[in-house]
Amino acid sequence: MTDRTRLAFAAEADGPALPLHVVRAEDAPAWLAAQPATVQGWLSAQGWKGAAGDPVLLPGADGTVAGAVMGLGDAVARGRSRFAVARAAARLPEGVWSLAGDLSPEDRDEAALGWLLAGYRFDRYRAAKAPAARLRAPEGCDAARLETIANAEALTRDLINTPASDLGPAELESAFRDLAARYGATVNATTGDDLLAQNLPMIHAVGRASPRAPRLLDLRWGNSGPALVLVGKGVCFDTGGLDLKPSAGMLLMKKDMGGAATVIGLAQMIMESRMAVRLRVLVPAVENAVSGNAMRPRDILTSRKGLTVEVNNTDAEGRLELADALALACEEPADLMISMATLTGAARVALGPDLAPYYTGDDRFAQALEAAAAQVRDPVWRMPFWEAYESQIEPGIADLDNAPGGGMAGSITAALFLRRFVSGVPYAHFDIYGHQIADAPARPKGGVGQGARAVFAALPGLLGV
Repeated sequence: MTDRTRLAFAAEADGPALPLHVVRAEDAPAWLAAQPATVQGWLSAQGWKGAAGDPVLLPGADGTVAGAVMGLGDAVARGRSRFAVARAAARLPEGVWSLAGDLSPEDRDEAALGWLLAGYRFDRYRAAKAPAARLRAPEGCDAARLETIANAEALTRDLINTPASDLGPAELESAFRDLAARYGATVNATTGDDLLAQNLPMIHAVGRASPRAPRLLDLRWGNSGPALVLVGKGVCFDTGGLDLKPSAGMLLMKKDMGGAATVIGLAQMIMESRMAVRLRVLVPAVENAVSGNAMRPRDILTSRKGLTVEVNNTDAEGRLELADALALACEEPADLMISMATLTGAARVALGPDLAPYYTGDDRFAQALEAAAAQVRDPVWRMPFWEAYESQIEPGIADLDNAPGGGMAGSITAALFLRRFVSGVPYAHFDIYGHQIADAPARPKGGVGQGARAVFAALPGLLGV
């Protein structure tokens, strides 16, 4: 597992820090003119003009390294890249470094958080060396908060990256309980046929075909403040059920619990920061498998809420298990409920892997979230609960259809389906991807959290805490 000690800023005891000068292209001529002649000659000989790229080491008078400079490029280049400074973590020599340059508080925090995240390595199955260059916390930043975010993101990444052979519903429950024990939270788990006894029939239907028993995990923390509910899709592996996925479609299905991993990481941020909320986290944890008792196409399920659902595709299982969890959550008053799920391929077609689409009918939530997302460089995009599509999820033979045909607006119809199980609670739903398709600064290929940083930044204003 990740060595969490690497996701921390260098301490004073680690020794003096060398400066990493971070320079925008438009500021490069003035910055260069202010440097000693030896530095000017060194950089001019390399054609350095502040373009976006790797850091360049600066020589000292005695031949040692005196620091480094890194160009951020022009406004166009900066707009196309997040966490650009994080590239330096893997490219600078071992030692302690500090940021130098005219950075806004947002850019400073982005650089510092990106450096921490660049230290993440998933090393459970193969040794992986973390960058040797460490960063001193920049003056003015909330170092503890950034470390809290980075370590919660590391937990999310670890969970998503772990293959289903080692992370089924029981193992996800263990991780859930470990988190609860760390912060004094309580956990209740409803498992196997007890799901039927406790009126959670759709969670049971999705997971009953697997020898790894389905379950609903329920964490509670905090005794005062606004009530916040997080619900995360925990499909630990998705074969598609009897509507079996092709082999290529299964390659990333260990990440189908990415919604659960993301709300678990967000819960860690909230508890670690001692946010004054009453937190509840619900994770339906299942494996969507194939066996003789698997749910079938055109089966009709009766949900916890009493709505009947025709199963027109067993590969649209996530919304089924989430529906029971959402209905359960709405049986108690709450100030805000958020669900996160790797729910639809349609969301990826619409927005690609970087943008996390979200749905809400609350303009205040949307405004707060998008302001926070821009501040913490965690991009999101609002999608509509488009009322005209409601008829598409009404099959006629049952109240709802879990997979309307036609191939259009799949993310929207999935969100509309979930909304049918929510009542009396302000609600937002995130249809995330949870996977980084190629190495990028601060985001190695593999599991990644989406939307959690933006929500964490927005919550104090939304909930008044």
